[in-house]
Amino acid sequence: MKASNYIGTEVIHGNVLPEWIDVNDHMNVAYYVLAFDLAVDSLWEQFGITENYINISQSSTFAVESHVTWQRELKLGEPYVITSQLLAYDSKRIHQFMRMYHAGKHYLAATAEWMNLHVDLSVRRVAPWPDAILGRIAEFAKQQDTMAWPAEAGSQMSVKEPLFGTSGP
Repeated sequence: MKASNYIGTEVIHGNVLPEWIDVNDHMNVAYYVLAFDLAVDSLWEQFGITENYINISQSSTFAVESHVTWQRELKLGEPYVITSQLLAYDSKRIHQFMRMYHAGKHYLAATAEWMNLHVDLSVRRVAPWPDAILGRIAEFAKQQDTMAWPAEAGSQMSVKEPLFGTSGP
């Protein structure tokens, strides 16, 4: 598997586990979210947001919003790879976009857009990133500064020609 086959920076890979399979004989939606969450944890380790950091600093991140799209099925035992693309960050927040690919056939299986806040756990409030972590986030972002905004990012769900629908935004 070559990183050049994927958009974004590879952060985790694995195989679809038996307990992730549902009655439709494919990976259940909840386990896509779990796999994306594990990818977030892996990326955080690259930034220095480790269990040790959390215990010592009493700081962590909280997910505040996410949006998942499913593109193609993954089935039992199939290999996957998840990449991350940083869309934006500031002194307290990070907005990223992840893509899950079939690692053998290289098709896009799912995407996840994720917003996290850095939080001081002692007061349960949003807090600034420490300089060291902010520096690692900046380095990661610098490697991706030429990537295009993902088509799925910021998308809104809708039914094009509804038989019923309430007025929305």
